Amino acid sequence: QVQLVESGGGLVQPGGSLRLACVASGSIFSMYAMGWYRQTPGKQRELVAAINSGGRTNYADSVKGRFTISRDNAKNTVALQMSSLKPEDTAVYYCTQYSGSYSTPPFASWGQGTQVTVSS
Repeated sequence: QVQLVESGGGLVQPGGSLRLACVASGSIFSMYAMGWYRQTPGKQRELVAAINSGGRTNYADSVKGRFTISRDNAKNTVALQMSSLKPEDTAVYYCTQYSGSYSTPPFASWGQGTQVTVSS
């Protein structure tokens, strides 16, 4: 069973940066696509960024140029570097492992989520 543990959330001022990390266990990490989603109260969970097993990435339009997703297969880790943060980036961020090598559903597992709050 795949387990995902996120870290790195917190409170940051607008324009600031944060780095989220997600460590996976229980699967052959390098074989699977990974992603970051976020959710705010009353809204559906939305894709922020994803990276397939070959390293190809895709981003939500709202974060292009500000966020960078990366993976370290040796450490079973996927990271999300967030820069130029805006109040509208405030959400609970979830790490996910897809069921295959491409970043398309279904999903194999979700992390517990980490809160990111952008506020002055």
